[in-house]
Amino acid sequence: MGNQRYYTDNEVRQHNTPKDIWVSFLGKVYDLTPLIEEYANDPLSRPIIANAGYDISHWFDAKTNDIRMHIDPETGCSMPYTPHGRFIHVPPPSPRTDWATDYGRPWWLDQKYCIGKLSEKTRWIHIINTLTLQEEKVEVCAEETLDEILNRYMKYNSHAKSYTWKYDGQILNMTETLAGNGISDEDEQFYNLRMRDDEFLVAIHLYFNDDLTEA
Repeated sequence: MGNQRYYTDNEVRQHNTPKDIWVSFLGKVYDLTPLIEEYANDPLSRPIIANAGYDISHWFDAKTNDIRMHIDPETGCSMPYTPHGRFIHVPPPSPRTDWATDYGRPWWLDQKYCIGKLSEKTRWIHIINTLTLQEEKVEVCAEETLDEILNRYMKYNSHAKSYTWKYDGQILNMTETLAGNGISDEDEQFYNLRMRDDEFLVAIHLYFNDDLTEA
């Protein structure tokens, strides 16, 4: 984990503790574990911890990638919009002598915390090992190539690179996505027909190459 190009919502949700905290916003995934470790005893970390594993895009302005602002009804001044409470690197509502400004870039603009993109569309597929007859239901990102899907599958079969991947009898191009291999996404058709999409998953078959040199 932490070295993929794309992540699913479910993957982000699994990292939901102060010692392992991911969030997503504006289409990207961030590992904020080191940030929370740095501010472990700071009450400003609480809104972030409370939203661990969730998408917090509503905290930010999609046009500027910065904190959303609003006009305070009492002062008439433009203020950061923090409905869950002020959080790390958000300045106080009024000048204070104890407010440190030497942290550099605020964490939401610091790409060192960004570990990848949030998938816009995920798909569930069946991967069937024709040698062992093992079947796995795997959630993948529609943007991922078959090579990236293979890397996801490695936790089920460490020798996955020693197999030829096929769909409907045709060898798959591992550098292409599912769609690029002509495997269309039929979720909308299932929805319109009121059919359960989990009963009609795409089945990819793995054929052993009798060669473990790539394992």
